[in-house]
Amino acid sequence: MVDPDQVAVPTLLTQVLREQLASIRSLSERIDALEQHIGLWQRGDTACQRISAIPGIGPLTSTAVVATVGNVNDFRFAREFAAFFGLVPRQSGTGGRVKLLGISKRGDPYVRTLLVHAARAVLLAQTRGGREPDPWLKQLLSRRPWNIVLVALANKMARTIWALLAHGRVYDVRWTGTRSCPN
Repeated sequence: MVDPDQVAVPTLLTQVLREQLASIRSLSERIDALEQHIGLWQRGDTACQRISAIPGIGPLTSTAVVATVGNVNDFRFAREFAAFFGLVPRQSGTGGRVKLLGISKRGDPYVRTLLVHAARAVLLAQTRGGREPDPWLKQLLSRRPWNIVLVALANKMARTIWALLAHGRVYDVRWTGTRSCPN
């Protein structure tokens, strides 16, 4: 039996591993620099600051939403805004009966993914450690599977983002609004 400590590592392998390690270090430095630039932009933009106040929304998500959307007033309703990211259910039906299907997944997959991950962070934070989740989430979790609740929460976050940006409001966790859209 060969002792692993006595096996010599070929010099070619050692050289390749050192090159890969240098490449990883270089990429890490570039990522850190980009994160600093994103953080500076996020802190200097009022729309990003408003969005970042929503639980689960961080610098990447807020800057991605603002950069992707441009003018939020191009959307008439919050549902249109959420549909832009592919977070609303597709609808099918005839004779006045509408059947809701899975989410459309049309729109920007990057921002949709960021919003779903933000929803996952919020949902995990609210359901761990014996905490009592938000009543809306608790009721939804009792009726629907986990992943459907994630997408529903991401949809709600997108609609909240639209409301904050379209009306120039600041996020307030206690605020409850009136419904302005028939959908």
